[in-house]
Amino acid sequence: MKERQLRELQETIGYEFKDRALLKQALTHSSYANEHKMDHSHCNERLEFLGDAVLELVTSDFLYHKYADLPEGELTKTRASIVCEPTLAACAGDIRLGERLYLGKGEEATGGRLRNSVVSDAFEALIGAVYLDGGLACARELITRFVLNDIEHKKLFYDSKTILQEMVQSRQDGPLTYELVREEGPDHDKHFEVCARMGEQEIGRGEGRTKKAAEQMAAYKGILFLRAGEACI
Repeated sequence: MKERQLRELQETIGYEFKDRALLKQALTHSSYANEHKMDHSHCNERLEFLGDAVLELVTSDFLYHKYADLPEGELTKTRASIVCEPTLAACAGDIRLGERLYLGKGEEATGGRLRNSVVSDAFEALIGAVYLDGGLACARELITRFVLNDIEHKKLFYDSKTILQEMVQSRQDGPLTYELVREEGPDHDKHFEVCARMGEQEIGRGEGRTKKAAEQMAAYKGILFLRAGEACI
């Protein structure tokens, strides 16, 4: 990876590494380390482990103070919606992390740069790297800026299928169903498009690299559609 790309990433996240090696490690997938006969400690898995713990601590502290009246169960549910794989993958997309990863040729060929599991793990590794390089305050700033924003929409997306099911049942306008509209690509790089229907009416469409992800997005779009309709009444 060119130094320019590393510099651009640091500019995007608003943090400049004192130890550039930590940044490179955070971006190094195990497939790249294996392919280049590197010691396993050079890939980002250990940093991901650390970053996951830092993310959970910072998120828990944030929610504890922001939502003083929420019981433990609701706090746990809200935290889960923030630190889940799809949410972190979206955060990684916001900083174009996937295109800056060091991947092995096989992982690259099978769409690793767009795979939620790969980019979400790398995002956690980045948090771990910032924590080691600059301390908790710097890691907290990164998390606050890119993860702890727009929480209500993150919660809505996380619970989208459950919320939509409840909305549709309350309306009694027909059952909620999901229809696979399109499926394309080889087995290792599938792309799905799904529509959500309330009775015969289409209320939302979603796309994703798995059928489940496409349904989740379709449900989210369905919620927004039904809420917009309620606002017009």
